[in-house]
Amino acid sequence: MPPATLPTTGTTKHTRDQHAPLYNVVLLNDDDHTAEYVIEMLEKLFAIAAPEAWKHVVEVDSTGRTIVMTCDLQAAEFGRDQIHAFGADWRIAQCKGSMSAIVEPCPEA
Repeated sequence: MPPATLPTTGTTKHTRDQHAPLYNVVLLNDDDHTAEYVIEMLEKLFAIAAPEAWKHVVEVDSTGRTIVMTCDLQAAEFGRDQIHAFGADWRIAQCKGSMSAIVEPCPEA
């Protein structure tokens, strides 16, 4: 008796539509946090090495925003919440709290 085979339904091609949508965690600029704070936060929360974190510092300072992570919605919301909970920059006396971040849909490629 020949081995049993499963019926075939054709080749499945995976497309972007078949995957969960991606979201960006966007860090927003302000004047109440130092570059050192941003680097420290990115290293601790997102495991971003100092040289790459410095690039985010430059970008957020020059454009007002920088994307620190792209992932599924649940992870993006968690990343945003971690930024909001990181706390004030002890280096600046008038600093009242954490930096701001938003979650936005990642544009289709």
